[in-house]
Amino acid sequence: MVYLPGLENLGGVFSSTRVRISLPPLYRYFSISKNESVIISELIKMLDKNTVLVAIACLYKEVKGKGRWFLIKQGEDGDWEFPKVLVRKGESSVRAILRLMAEKGTMTTKVLEEAGRAGGVATIGSKTLPQRNIYYLMVYKSGAKEAIGFSEYHWLEYSKAVKKLISKRDKQMLKAATKILRQLMRDRKRN
Repeated sequence: MVYLPGLENLGGVFSSTRVRISLPPLYRYFSISKNESVIISELIKMLDKNTVLVAIACLYKEVKGKGRWFLIKQGEDGDWEFPKVLVRKGESSVRAILRLMAEKGTMTTKVLEEAGRAGGVATIGSKTLPQRNIYYLMVYKSGAKEAIGFSEYHWLEYSKAVKKLISKRDKQMLKAATKILRQLMRDRKRN
């Protein structure tokens, strides 16, 4: 059994291999908003050991005063996409994406903020599992001139990056990351 403080009287059934929860809305029992209730419910769902968690990097850097986004291509037949990594057991998604960029990208990066989330399913063998994708807005700090762990990569301006990306979800997350980055830059100028 898994003990989650404060949730013992809410009707949740917790086991060590899978979390099965049928809870009424949490905001009825705690002094939290409906939005916070939804976030907490999502976090509880992510405790499911069978969920595939993927961390994805929306990596940005300034080159000669112009912003560039890092895109990769996995193999010759692959599509252009953001770098992504499966999160290992016991590892945080932030740590996983920093590890990927250090190991494969040979670069030091910094996570600025979460850019967005998306769900889906992953098929492993004959098993279909829920998948959670967490996109992080990241900034390039330093590194080697070549990202040796990726077969192909480019640093592209926003307009070119949008054209290269095939996935509608990746395009949406690039747009969201750009919006967050602009807000962070405006806030930095004010201070």
